[in-house]
Amino acid sequence: MELMDKTINSYFDVWLGPRDPRVKGWLLLENYTPTFIFSALYLLIVWLGPKYMRNRQPFSCRGILVIYNLGLTLLSLYMFYELVTGVLEGGYNFFCQDTHSGGEADMKIIRVLWWYYFSKLIEFMDTFFFILRKNNHQITVLHVYHHATMLNIWWFVMNWVPCGHSYFGATLNSFIHVLMYSYYGLSAVPAMRPYLWWKKYITQGQLIQFVLTIFQTSCGVVWPCAFPQGWLYFQISYMISLIILFTNFYIQTYNKKASSRRKEYQNGSTAIANGYTNSFSSLENNVKQRKQRKD
Repeated sequence: MELMDKTINSYFDVWLGPRDPRVKGWLLLENYTPTFIFSALYLLIVWLGPKYMRNRQPFSCRGILVIYNLGLTLLSLYMFYELVTGVLEGGYNFFCQDTHSGGEADMKIIRVLWWYYFSKLIEFMDTFFFILRKNNHQITVLHVYHHATMLNIWWFVMNWVPCGHSYFGATLNSFIHVLMYSYYGLSAVPAMRPYLWWKKYITQGQLIQFVLTIFQTSCGVVWPCAFPQGWLYFQISYMISLIILFTNFYIQTYNKKASSRRKEYQNGSTAIANGYTNSFSSLENNVKQRKQRKD
């Protein structure tokens, strides 16, 4: 294992250049192997989990879901607050910020972004709960792609560009996750479900987040600083892939459902109209028959 780690690290060093020494020795960052193994196990469970649960009763998980989602809501809120205050303390430039000019604020951002990286490992539980509850329709290509890639991407970010221009997407995403995990935590309580109205707007917020991240990242391309350009181009490409997948999800989930409801309403109205007409005709025929009998 040690030999493999050294070989992989040497390839990365040649390909991406020297790592940021400020994260040397940090948990899970020294070698890529643990992150890769966690990701492979995640994909294996995604594949085998539904097969294992096929002939078994779904688990409720209600209590643990409330605790899990509350925990991630608080963690996301903490990360959002720390990132915003760190950016203000370091006087970060919105258009382009390198990784070594924020002073002590850079270290604050790095520490928070490590938690952001680690949260992507915790969020694997989203999928595992879907499997245990047999909500397999929620395990989409978008869901698996997003979860499996984020942990890996942020391992590289933390090793090479752990602060500076990397802060923006994580800050927006932490805010969106406050809304998202609070929604899922409350929805685990049946009595709260009638009062939850913002699910649709979470997806809209995610799409806005991706667009804003592309804009802010593009600023670093147009008005460059010492932040590595390759990372900016990669982030733009990844955000475009998420916009495509999330837009498709939004259309499939909300636009088609709205269209289906309109059709059901129209069909229902027709059925009522036909029923009324048929009943009226039947009533008219009965009256005629009674008149004929009286005659």
